[in-house]
Amino acid sequence: MSLQENIMTAMKAAMKDKDQMALAALRAVKSELLLAQTETGSKEDITKEQEIKILSKLVKQRKDSAAIFSEQNRMDLAEPELAQAEIISQFLPAQLSEAEIEKVVVDTIAKVGAEGMKDMGKVMAIVNQQLAGKADGKTISTIVKTKLA
Repeated sequence: MSLQENIMTAMKAAMKDKDQMALAALRAVKSELLLAQTETGSKEDITKEQEIKILSKLVKQRKDSAAIFSEQNRMDLAEPELAQAEIISQFLPAQLSEAEIEKVVVDTIAKVGAEGMKDMGKVMAIVNQQLAGKADGKTISTIVKTKLA
């Protein structure tokens, strides 16, 4: 079953359950997928990588918004954002633990022969490509910095 079919099934369930939070999150996903599909002018299917990128972007946006709202002591606005991020995350591949990310980073550093912070860009490009959708870019960046420092 494709991601769009999964989203539609989840939307129908949310409508039946009268879950407005889930419905809003799922509608946002559907909207982004449709925009990505029609971006080129033809209604072509988008790749799995593009779907993961879109979902990751939506989750990151909501988490960033929640962080800003939390800093401003607006928990009434932060909690819905976090709830929507959680709903959207269900459609992403399982996230890797920090230990698993660290292993990939160490292997990549050895493969590339990186010797310091000047090689961070090379390492980040390869690791981000390998772990697309499976790990947060911020976490990867932090681990790469500690290993190259």
